[in-house]
Amino acid sequence: MRRGLKISFALAAVLGLQGARAADPVDYTVTFKPSGDKVLDNLLKQTSALVALQKKLRPAPFALIGRAQADDKQFLIVLHSLGYDSGKVAISIDGRPYDDAGLLDALASAPAGAVAPVVVTPHEGPVYHLGKVDFGALPPGFVPPPTIKPGDVALAAPVLDATGALRSALHNAGYAFATVSAPLAIADGATDTLDVSFTVDPGPRVDIGPIAFSGLTRTDPDFLRRHIKLRPGQPFSDRALAEARDSLLGLGVFSSVTPVPATAQAPPGQVPIIFQVAEQKRHAVTLGGAYATDTGITVSASWEDRNLLRHAETLTVSIAASDIGGNAKNTAPGYDLKAVFAKPDYYSRGQTLTLTAEGLKESLTAYSRTAALLNGAVIRPLTPHLTATYGIGLITESVDQEGVTRRYVLAQIPLSLAYDSTDSLLEPTHGARVNLALTPTQSISGGARTFLLAQVSGSTYLPVEHDARGLLALRALVGSIQGASQFQVPPDQRFYGGGSGTVRGFTYQTVGPLFPDDNPQGGAAIDAATIEFRQHVTKSIGVVPFIDAGQVSAGSKPFTGTVRVGVGIGARYYTGIGPIRLDIAVPVNKAPGSGGFALYIGLGEAF
Repeated sequence: MRRGLKISFALAAVLGLQGARAADPVDYTVTFKPSGDKVLDNLLKQTSALVALQKKLRPAPFALIGRAQADDKQFLIVLHSLGYDSGKVAISIDGRPYDDAGLLDALASAPAGAVAPVVVTPHEGPVYHLGKVDFGALPPGFVPPPTIKPGDVALAAPVLDATGALRSALHNAGYAFATVSAPLAIADGATDTLDVSFTVDPGPRVDIGPIAFSGLTRTDPDFLRRHIKLRPGQPFSDRALAEARDSLLGLGVFSSVTPVPATAQAPPGQVPIIFQVAEQKRHAVTLGGAYATDTGITVSASWEDRNLLRHAETLTVSIAASDIGGNAKNTAPGYDLKAVFAKPDYYSRGQTLTLTAEGLKESLTAYSRTAALLNGAVIRPLTPHLTATYGIGLITESVDQEGVTRRYVLAQIPLSLAYDSTDSLLEPTHGARVNLALTPTQSISGGARTFLLAQVSGSTYLPVEHDARGLLALRALVGSIQGASQFQVPPDQRFYGGGSGTVRGFTYQTVGPLFPDDNPQGGAAIDAATIEFRQHVTKSIGVVPFIDAGQVSAGSKPFTGTVRVGVGIGARYYTGIGPIRLDIAVPVNKAPGSGGFALYIGLGEAF
């Protein structure tokens, strides 16, 4: 109050006696004396109005003093937040304390062009530690979360965070109506300690009550009740509500889901829950495209029904035109027509049934193919990161290789186990992906032998800079065909190397054994590896140097072919839906039929 009176009297005097001159702008400099605590010094500068407004607006003398007064209050908050509860910061202007009664008159009387030096001097004092920590009246048997304890440095953030942590712990223990007050802190200058206490009202311990949904326009609410793990009668828990929310969002039907507990018990001992949802538009159209110098342009379009039968089933119909304008040998435009039906919670919560019908035509460097495919698969999550897939497939096709056309009918039982701990589909920054796939294949007609396709692939992402601005990405692949030799397997079922999926810089399918006319044979084994360094240059631009290496073998043993190596560099433009990728690569040891370089454009990282 005393400071405010001094400034008010001085301001009135100057306004009354020198009104015009008091409004003249003042130029000033700001100097911060070091305290010895770099964190404190940086925070003082970052929160200073004197610094923030210095180059934006030249102040009148009274406005300059007002900035110093605002900083004085802010600096006390900074000191207390770092445990300096008895500290203070001195601010002087032109050699006088900012609250000096004669300062305003001195600034108003300064000659034109004068620069007023502002000096900020921290006097932080001793670091306070927590003394007593009282969590209030807690329910019998309830153990508070390990947040703050006596002896900790009295930092403001952990003390304030303890309020939410305690409230959340009570809610997760069944006390849905628990309230926790903001902490009351009392400093003791004699012992340099800060006593902290909370006022807690736990309320009754309750269970989950009736579950309802609001905002539904098409989806069956009974299906949603079966889908979530939440059940009436189980102990109330914020964590359980969050898991149910995430599970509903995972169906792909809703754009938002918010669980809202009732504010009163009904019936006694239970809390009704209403999930407020917003359904996405039922239908969606997606357009896609990619380009590579070897395989040319690929364009695609799909139509999706996100809730076909009111139980979150999806039906996706897509069409793609591929191999348009590529420079790979023997290639010609092709098409791919596909329909995929997916039914979630198929006989078991979390388990999904997919049915696929596909017709395609492709003319590649190694072979030409026209085929119809039918597949049914069950996708079953085993853990949050591990998923098993099993099913059955039927292929009928006509394949031409080296002027010889054969018709095949194949039955397959694809089995796979996939692990994924990454944080993003299109731009992962940490974690790993591993996929093991086994596909027993029985030839029904066409002369092929019974064989097993076995393949394991993986990738991992290792940040080497803060916020993953620099990232090392690694990829590896090993595959083998067992039970049949190279030419006892249909050409489209063999392994091929080259292109964005294995060794960039080499034309697709040209890595591996070749016929006398340099057309690819396809092999019975493959291995490949990639090293990329993904570097953000700006928020929107990145560069990616990379090295790919791989080989395809005629026999079933990996690591026995001719190793091909490609090197290159990529550019990335980061968008809200993922990075736009442009990679250019050249072969180190060129293979027959491969070009001198290759360019790849697409959405998302290469892996």
